[in-house]
Amino acid sequence: MEITELLSPERTLCAAPGLSKKRALELISEIASQQCPDLPKHELCESLLAREKMGSTGIGNGIALPHGRLSKLTQPIAVLVKSDEPIPFDAIDGKPVDLLFALFVPESEHQLHLATLAEVARKLSQKEVCRALRKATDNHTLFEAITQ
Repeated sequence: MEITELLSPERTLCAAPGLSKKRALELISEIASQQCPDLPKHELCESLLAREKMGSTGIGNGIALPHGRLSKLTQPIAVLVKSDEPIPFDAIDGKPVDLLFALFVPESEHQLHLATLAEVARKLSQKEVCRALRKATDNHTLFEAITQ
């Protein structure tokens, strides 16, 4: 699944100020809920927090891929947040995170969930993509950097 099928400019936020790990997950849930009103913010956040309890989704190099599965979803959606300050996230390399690409998928779509996570991880493993994301100064530029 292409990133442009998951993410929209409205679910992209550049330079989010003063975030903790929990606040970042709450903000992601808030953004997703605003764009998908039938998905309550607290359910979105609970799905992310439940996954984080199993182990951090910080994959290293300042990147986190928080993700959750919800029964109310009919198709995957994503939220991209760039923090203006790195966030302690218990990532596998111990480094704080400044790029968060969150994914919400239908609960019944296990294979789609894994395939989509793998696609996003591949995209974010490209140094030039991460450089462009970190250089972005507004939501539009951030969206363009991830969808190129």
